[in-house]
Amino acid sequence: MLHGTPASEGIGLGRVMIVEETKLEYNNVTVTDTEAEVERFRNAVKIFCDNTAAQADALKASAGKKEAEILEGHIQMMKDPYMCGEIEKLIDNGQCAEAALEYMCDMFISMFSATDDELTQQRAADVKDLKTSMLSILLGVKEVKLSAAPKGTVVVAKELTPSMTAGINKENIVGIITETGGKTSHSAILARALEIPAVLSVNGAVSKLSAGEYVIVDGSEGVVIDEPDDAVIQEYDTKRINFLKERKELENFRGKATKALSGEEYELFCNIGKPEDAIKAVDADGEGVGLFRTEFLFMDRTALPTEDEQFDAYKKAALTLKGKPVIIRTLDIGGDKEIPYLGLKKEENPFLGFRAIRYCLKHKDLFKTQLRAIVKASAFGDVRIMFPLITAVEELREGKALVEEVKAELREQGVEFNENIPVGIMTETSAAVMIADILAKESDFFSIGTNDLTGYTMACDRGNDDVAYLYSPLQPSVLRGIKYIIDCANKNNISVGMCGEAAANPMMVPLLMSFGLTEFSVSAPSVLKVRKTISAWSKAEADKVAEKVLAMTTEKEISDYLKTLL
Repeated sequence: MLHGTPASEGIGLGRVMIVEETKLEYNNVTVTDTEAEVERFRNAVKIFCDNTAAQADALKASAGKKEAEILEGHIQMMKDPYMCGEIEKLIDNGQCAEAALEYMCDMFISMFSATDDELTQQRAADVKDLKTSMLSILLGVKEVKLSAAPKGTVVVAKELTPSMTAGINKENIVGIITETGGKTSHSAILARALEIPAVLSVNGAVSKLSAGEYVIVDGSEGVVIDEPDDAVIQEYDTKRINFLKERKELENFRGKATKALSGEEYELFCNIGKPEDAIKAVDADGEGVGLFRTEFLFMDRTALPTEDEQFDAYKKAALTLKGKPVIIRTLDIGGDKEIPYLGLKKEENPFLGFRAIRYCLKHKDLFKTQLRAIVKASAFGDVRIMFPLITAVEELREGKALVEEVKAELREQGVEFNENIPVGIMTETSAAVMIADILAKESDFFSIGTNDLTGYTMACDRGNDDVAYLYSPLQPSVLRGIKYIIDCANKNNISVGMCGEAAANPMMVPLLMSFGLTEFSVSAPSVLKVRKTISAWSKAEADKVAEKVLAMTTEKEISDYLKTLL
């Protein structure tokens, strides 16, 4: 049995097809006819764009328009004037097209990989995919095609790129196993769109599994079972049938209010990273956007986005949601999110350093540009501002004062906006927990970021395997902190949501209902599942569970108890 990251739910049973990595070797010779070499590079770019456009069309047909945008993004990246211009400069200086391309791509890969943030790392994977495709064209090497895979195939690869995935016939591929990637990687997104069970980050999968071997892929639990006996095959085939039945039943919750068994209603929002994701939120039946991570507008570029660029992004999200709430988190950089052109200095402990609201308050021109864009977008929908990493009331007050400055400037210029645009905070540190009663008096809303709150409360890095056992929102200290934040919000009559991963955890749902959470913000694919989970609990039942849990003293005791309820 092999273990990895559960990336696309479901059970797949079939035979292994190993996808070998293509060897892309070339002689790095000095070029004398640079004009001809530039022309060779430009021809390769044209072929790449034509091929990728065809792949995007195929993906649009098999997975959907939104998923095809991943490959369309590769075209935009390869056509980027800065990228092409720098490559051609290197060629003019005597480098061959392959070496020039590889140098520029590796620079971006290194930049995006230097972060622990999975969404940023995905950009590195996209550049790597683009580099492989372009080198294949320049060298005349045929890329891997999965369109001819026979029925009942489980694809096993070191890495499954979007360009490979585009050719998948979802009727024939029953499972995907890779050695890299996580839940937010494009291979995971595409696997979910194609409804193919996938387990990613399986260490040594290519060498441990053999071509033609029969395996079971459990994309819900992140497990791969090699050489299963008949009894195990029967067990998992039954699980597969039950899973498909349950997924069909989830559609019964589409278009319904998010309501407890006892009648209490909740808001069920989505987390997004770019304006296009707002469409996914609507398609998933989300009731708003609980977290718009604006840092992704600042990444994958060499200079700050302008006020107009930001305004257009926020306005697009607001219009897409048609009057439903859109909570926009101001720039949250530092820690695990590095943007090279901002010149953040290297810190010994970046998670405790110059990041998020701390950076923005010291760079007021940058901050006010973003606030202007957000406030202007409030004329087009229910837009709300959220400050990240608030640890002291002074930070909140200073941020709010800047919002008022921006409003005064826009008012003077005759620009329309919502005069009463709500301003709230992310409560994601122990400091914010301890003064939640004070912060609630000066905030319009709270949003609990459980990912960071768990890490800061437990003083552990979730990326460090040695202390990963401590990283759980079910730790008694974390649960008590969450409850206190919610209590303070409710006492001051402000809304309180949760946008961390715990909001979609079925073991957490009854606790959050009992504590008094009013809004859940989850990934788009989790919306219907969370709505169904909430519908199964009455407030009285949830209160009984919470009472028992709060009397328990260890994470294991709590986790074991909640698992029995599921």
